[in-house]
Amino acid sequence: MKRSKYIADYFGASLRCIHQKQSFNLKAGLREFYHLAVPINLLFILLIGTWNGFGQSTSKSETIDFNKLSVEFLVKIKNQENTQKIQDTFSNVTIKELEDALDTNQKKLAFWVNIYNAYIQVILGNNPDLYKDRSKFFKADQISFAGEMISFELIEHGIIRGSQWEYGLGFIGKLFPGEFEKRLRVEEPDYRIHFALNCGAKDCPPVAIYEWKRLDEQFAKSTSNYLKRTTEYDAGKKEARVTSLFSWFRGDFGGTDGIKEILKQEGVIPTTKGIDLEYKNYDWTLELDNFATL
Repeated sequence: MKRSKYIADYFGASLRCIHQKQSFNLKAGLREFYHLAVPINLLFILLIGTWNGFGQSTSKSETIDFNKLSVEFLVKIKNQENTQKIQDTFSNVTIKELEDALDTNQKKLAFWVNIYNAYIQVILGNNPDLYKDRSKFFKADQISFAGEMISFELIEHGIIRGSQWEYGLGFIGKLFPGEFEKRLRVEEPDYRIHFALNCGAKDCPPVAIYEWKRLDEQFAKSTSNYLKRTTEYDAGKKEARVTSLFSWFRGDFGGTDGIKEILKQEGVIPTTKGIDLEYKNYDWTLELDNFATL
């Protein structure tokens, strides 16, 4: 509407310039119109073109590779470099931009695992006392992201696990997930995220930097490494002592039978038949800067 008004104003000014002349006849009027109106309106067209080009260059934000930025985030943390600029970018991004950029399951998984792990390091590195009340810590809306304040609980259970109820053992989904997680959540959850997410505890998997193009390979390595390190098998008793992660999220793994299949697949038990599982206590001692290369 403003542009139309400017056009009318410019043409009106051109005609007023002609009519303000003392002597006026047809030939002179045409000559005056040509000499006055045309140059003014040509100038106007040039101005509009410049304005339009300017608008296009500033209204369209630069495309951001969010997966690459999540990798850079963790690299800077590992190297003890300032990450405030990256945090500001994540704070100001729109949900639509994230939806457009994270357009595959692999991209979503790699991105959100990196984001979860990165903010654990940043927030607890700045204030480790927050970990004394872990339940409150994980539920707190303390991460500025896409114009909202979100929690670690939302990232893990809402987005990465695809809107699972945190107390549902992996069998019960959320009844009323929020708009944020519905638009950004992973559509095909992968049980191996449990061997990639680091919540700051000593018994958590180490922090690796995940790249979406190598994600399957990296998840395979992190799963194998973690289960071989944490599983104890007693052949005489035919008993496997395993991480509590299997108990807390048993539905994600396909129940008890699924857990045994995974353990056999990773070579930590010889068979699934006749094997008893015992879930070990989890060591919640705070341990930051625990990085690994995959």
